[in-house]
Amino acid sequence: MTFDFGMLGAAVCMGIAAIGSAIGIGTAGQGAIGAWKRCYVNNKPAPFILTVFAGAPLTQTIYGFLLMQTMAKASATNPAFLLGIGIASGLAMCFSAIAQGKAGAAGSDALGETGKGFAQYIMVVGLCETVALFAMVFSMIVCK
Repeated sequence: MTFDFGMLGAAVCMGIAAIGSAIGIGTAGQGAIGAWKRCYVNNKPAPFILTVFAGAPLTQTIYGFLLMQTMAKASATNPAFLLGIGIASGLAMCFSAIAQGKAGAAGSDALGETGKGFAQYIMVVGLCETVALFAMVFSMIVCK
């Protein structure tokens, strides 16, 4: 039985991306819950739209899964290269999700306090997302 480092790279990519999503969702969720609490304390309506900030980092798990599927099909090409791609891309997606969670928490705080600026806040969250998209797409291109 031989060990396939390419398949390990695919699995690691998915796992690391999902870890980042979990951390990012936790961070953004804490911000949303804090903003809702402040709204309730001040007898202001609690904006449901804060769930967008809380859930945004979940997409990095999807990107990790999509890249894992591509890598699994290419695992015979160069296993060491695929392991490297899996680790590097997984980390890029992980840190993108963490940054997105922090931006989402700040956006929740600001929107909960002022009731204004959703479009600007979600743009910053989207910029954090772009890093994960680039990592996924560029990695898919080199894996083919």
